[in-house]
Amino acid sequence: MTAPDHTAQKLAGPPAAEALLKETAERAAKLTRKPHLSIVRLGEDPASVSYVAGKDAKARATGLSSTVHALPEETTQAELMALIRQLNEDGNVNGILVQLPLPKHINEEAVLLAIDPDKDVDGFHPMNVGRLWTNHPASVPCTPQGVMYLLKHYGIDPAGKRVVVIGRSNIVGRPMAGLLTNAHATVTVAHSKTQDLPAVTREADILIAAIGKAHFVTPDMVKPGAVVIDVGINRQEREGKKPKLLGDVHPDVASVASAMTPVPGGVGPMTIAQLLGNTVAAAEMQAKR
Repeated sequence: MTAPDHTAQKLAGPPAAEALLKETAERAAKLTRKPHLSIVRLGEDPASVSYVAGKDAKARATGLSSTVHALPEETTQAELMALIRQLNEDGNVNGILVQLPLPKHINEEAVLLAIDPDKDVDGFHPMNVGRLWTNHPASVPCTPQGVMYLLKHYGIDPAGKRVVVIGRSNIVGRPMAGLLTNAHATVTVAHSKTQDLPAVTREADILIAAIGKAHFVTPDMVKPGAVVIDVGINRQEREGKKPKLLGDVHPDVASVASAMTPVPGGVGPMTIAQLLGNTVAAAEMQAKR
């Protein structure tokens, strides 16, 4: 096997995330009071505790105020809904985030529906989904919106390009397709039922993988010179060591693509940065009213 004659440009997340956070801090400073994010967490799942602590710390570092409502795992649906109602009605709260996943006895859909759409900084409320798909976006899910910022940061314009998104989740795949459509790309959403998937993915000028299968996308699935965005984070357990993080895209794709995001250190940092951007946008919109 001959060595690749080039390696794709690395689309690193941290510089783009820092640029977004700087913009966000500047916008926050222009408001008459600090935008406030309320984060709700149920139980002590280590991953959730870590994620929430990271969001809380980054919010404060960016000039926002933040409150974490850490509730016991046995909190009832009624108690959780009462807290959300209270946060909806609190004029000092600009953004509400309920950390997922929730314990099994909680109806997740009902909780997400209960959040005021104007304070839904995760962008999961059906009203915000409708706004996205009618090109009137308010709050948009953080990971796909973060991908759009990453592309912009590196001067990659999706307008007129053929884009294939592998994955159709409500958190990444579907909103990603909506954002790209609004940005004038020609978008195909591929998934587990797509026939001859490699033939479809080879048509993409920009290929976005968000399926949660480690190293699923191989070089033969990628058009030479394509931009590849890897949203996947798959944990490979290793005895006596920290789990290794693997993307949905095989590293050998770097020999075919013109540019690609690494895992870790690609799309991941964009998600929290965009969450804070969404919180400031919500505060700006509420201030106008």
